[in-house]
Amino acid sequence: MNKTALADYPIEISFPDITPYAEGNGDIPYVYQFDSGLPGPHVMINSLTHGNEVCGAVVVKALIDLGIRPSHGKLTLAFANVAAYQAFDAQHPDASRFVDQDLNRVWTNQLLDDLSQQSCELARARQLRPVIDDVDFLLDIHSMHEACPPLNVCGPLKKGLTLASQQQSPAWIIRDEGHPEGCRLRDYNAFGDPNSPKNALLVECGQHWQASSIDVAKDVTARFLLLHNIVDKNDIPTDWFQPLDPKLKVVKVTEPVVATSMDFRFSDDFTGLETFPQAGSLIAWQNEQQIVTPYPNCVLVMPSIRQLRPGVTVVRFGELQSE
Repeated sequence: MNKTALADYPIEISFPDITPYAEGNGDIPYVYQFDSGLPGPHVMINSLTHGNEVCGAVVVKALIDLGIRPSHGKLTLAFANVAAYQAFDAQHPDASRFVDQDLNRVWTNQLLDDLSQQSCELARARQLRPVIDDVDFLLDIHSMHEACPPLNVCGPLKKGLTLASQQQSPAWIIRDEGHPEGCRLRDYNAFGDPNSPKNALLVECGQHWQASSIDVAKDVTARFLLLHNIVDKNDIPTDWFQPLDPKLKVVKVTEPVVATSMDFRFSDDFTGLETFPQAGSLIAWQNEQQIVTPYPNCVLVMPSIRQLRPGVTVVRFGELQSE
């Protein structure tokens, strides 16, 4: 069956009103920072890198409302692309991913320093930058266009894989180089430096509007905070924790498939983690040319044409390293 129509996912999540958090508790709107005054890492939980990915906002709001405070080190809680979030329209739910450009493709010093480049997202990234430059461990909470199992995106470095393995949740771990379109927050500066102890994870919690994505976001947030020993376990609601998968599965991304035009379609209704035993399996057409899997046991990572335009990664090929 050719993938000629996009799945219509119901919106199962109520989008919280975050305007009461606009002032934050410092100099940066929608950012809360708490310092224990005791030695420990600076940990950041970031939400709304994309405006239609609501599960992270639900969790950050809950942490603020619960009055969570670090017992050691420093904790930052942030709503990132608020402008895009506030533009959300349930009739066009994919349209509010960003306002001008993808906030998760702007994280290079060159671009952030170049004030001749202006956009809503660059302005927000420049606001957030001083905080992020101080962070030791970042959890960036995302969700996905399609109904794929949750993914722990750890980047290409060994330190990222180590952190994802320590985190344990989600069980699917994606090792990748990012996107040709631009640098992600989880790869920014020290997070992407193999010689720096600073580290970051990007967790895709499930389909954007499925209620289960909130369950995943709560679980990964609780485990991330405990892993870095900056909160007491008793401070976290017990129902935030989900059962762990007994086995981690690691996929190393080898190459992206990037749209060169609007003439791209998948050969089936792929949602992610489909595995093809044979090399040369047809997965899509682009400009009427076949796109096939490049090697045996090839995994499709986050296939989607919801944001189709030239230059956008529509799927990535990955090698299943363990399962």
